[in-house]
Amino acid sequence: MNPDHVLAPLAARYADWLALPDSAVTSTVDDHGPVLAMPVILRIERAEPPARTALLEAAAAAAIAVCLDARAEPGGPWHESVLSWTRRNIRKVSRRARGAQWAAVDALDGRTVTVDGASARALLPGPVTEMPREVTRLQISGSELPSDVVDAPAPDVPVLWLNPGAAMTAGKAAAQVGHGSMLLAALLGASGEDESLAEWAAEGGRCAVRTASPSTWAELLPSAGDPWEVWRARRVVAVRDAGFTEVAPGTVTVLAQWRR
Repeated sequence: MNPDHVLAPLAARYADWLALPDSAVTSTVDDHGPVLAMPVILRIERAEPPARTALLEAAAAAAIAVCLDARAEPGGPWHESVLSWTRRNIRKVSRRARGAQWAAVDALDGRTVTVDGASARALLPGPVTEMPREVTRLQISGSELPSDVVDAPAPDVPVLWLNPGAAMTAGKAAAQVGHGSMLLAALLGASGEDESLAEWAAEGGRCAVRTASPSTWAELLPSAGDPWEVWRARRVVAVRDAGFTEVAPGTVTVLAQWRR
């Protein structure tokens, strides 16, 4: 991966982040300078709300679509905004939108992905205090959706496994699976698997999202040791949360599994 790629900073600090004690994960490079975040807008119409799983899969694909967009490449108009963000915490702020609200955010820089009728739009990241009014006027309340029954994921599709012991709203889970898709891409690139990354990007960065069974979670969860060795041997990346909302600091919220 080009060292100037917007995902390179994630791969560079992945192992260090996993090794931090729980009490330290909230003390990060974000302590210096403004807090940066990527807004993730979930389309949840009142009359016909989307299925929860499809919406999470759309959010995961939208987040990585911004990072792999040609405009985020070195020299592109999005590059500095995305790179400044990935050099810090990859925070996301999820909001719900419907009707005219959705049309308004659709006009902002970002990428929309629709999965089985469920749409999510990831916007260009920036300072939390300078978010566009179209975003700040949106709310996260009302974004919870009931669990749905889905088939087992296809064998050649990357899977984002949600922690069965960490209850999360749809908004929180959308941010976490977005982290998962980004970390998968970052480690693929850092491992020299540019062809696999390019193929995945050409297919829209699609992932399956499933809640893991306790046994699957225990089997996949990286234990003590070198996270890079775990990645090479088992193709699993862990998303560890800073604990600002909903879950305790240090909680592993998602295990992203590359299965291609």
